[in-house]
Amino acid sequence: MSKTITTVNPATGKPIQTYETMPADEVQGIVSTAHEAHLRWREMPVEERAGSLTRVAEVLRAGRDKYAQLITLEMGKLIGEARAEVEKCAFLCDVYAENGLQWLREESVTADGREHRVAFEPLGVILSIMPWNFPFWQALRFGVPTLLAGNASVLKHASNVPQCAMAIEEVFREAELPAGVFRTVFADHQTVAELIASPLIPGVSLTGSTEAGVRIAKAAGEHLKKCVLELGGSDPFIVLDDVDIDIAAAGAVMGRMICTGQSCIAAKRFIVVESVAESFTQNFAQRMSALQAGDPADEQTQVGPLVNVAGLNELQDQLQRSVDMGAVVVTGGERLRRDGFYLAPTVVSGVTAEMPIAREEVFGPIAPIIAVKDEDEAVQVANDSIFGLGGCVWTRNVDRGQRLARRLEVGTTFVNSIVKSDPRMPFGGVKQSGLGRELSKYGLREFVNVKGINVYDHG
Repeated sequence: MSKTITTVNPATGKPIQTYETMPADEVQGIVSTAHEAHLRWREMPVEERAGSLTRVAEVLRAGRDKYAQLITLEMGKLIGEARAEVEKCAFLCDVYAENGLQWLREESVTADGREHRVAFEPLGVILSIMPWNFPFWQALRFGVPTLLAGNASVLKHASNVPQCAMAIEEVFREAELPAGVFRTVFADHQTVAELIASPLIPGVSLTGSTEAGVRIAKAAGEHLKKCVLELGGSDPFIVLDDVDIDIAAAGAVMGRMICTGQSCIAAKRFIVVESVAESFTQNFAQRMSALQAGDPADEQTQVGPLVNVAGLNELQDQLQRSVDMGAVVVTGGERLRRDGFYLAPTVVSGVTAEMPIAREEVFGPIAPIIAVKDEDEAVQVANDSIFGLGGCVWTRNVDRGQRLARRLEVGTTFVNSIVKSDPRMPFGGVKQSGLGRELSKYGLREFVNVKGINVYDHG
């Protein structure tokens, strides 16, 4: 029996549209179609598959404004950020179209026989379970390399972005990829569990919370399925004592406020050496308080809504529990008096590592400041987390910054830049931030059979 899902505009709190989940037999039929498409798609030369990605990029750029409007409508992203997301997806296609042949080329190995080679062959239909906060980027970040490798893909997107999900499938259709090679399904949890168990699904990729990752990993493990998990984060933003305060504070605003703070790689813990903590906090708070909230479809808006009321309530609860433990709100902290789900950009001082806004993932515009005596304590505090996705270090001394960045227990580090993903570089986390890698040649090779081919002379 199908279930209904009603989407809500986060900027107004008003319903958009109601959808029904697909019956399980319809979903299984789509997977079977995708499997048949994969059998044909895998036989195409890599050069042809790469050429298809060039057409995908063209479709994305031609429809950029239309797709951006869908993103803004369904999950509340600022329209400028939404357009940038679509362009980033097109650039992703460019990178894989240009480099895919090289990254998938067979490798020669010297061993004891006549010839030894390593080939990278597709696995089949890969299930992707994706979140709402970057509805195009995260679906395509997985989908593009997976398709290039010769797999097919079935997307189960977040329930609050169905129009984005359907639009992504339409992008591949307009780019004239073989019918069925990329499909979207609207499925409930039971049907997803059945898909993971299906012999037609050899792997699953999830971007989501750590709790969701545990459930998917358990289900995949029960059926010996390959999985890649990109999960939660609590990225440290380390400010050293030699920093340019203006540059660091401007970076802090950008790092905390992208997607209204609803990003796994947003800066979430601001670890600042004591000698500059007060001046950094004041500068940062002034910049945060000056940001203008409003309609995310308005080009002038700088702060958009949270995705839903549940997300807003969770943030307020995390903040209140931290204040009860002694944290001090420097600016913000309150729900804005307007329609939709808005929280004022918030900076909090007097934070210790045990407080919820430092210990838990905070998915919204709250910035905790943790003062430390020196860089060694900064590293200790940064690494004292269940998460290990990204982190950054801000300093005038680039060599010092690199040394410190290498000590962070994370998958991606930056010096004098916010954490960001780039299709030319591997992306993923350690600890409870996930398993496996996406992007670059490493992400391309996650869902392939790394096959050894060994040839010996007869006799």
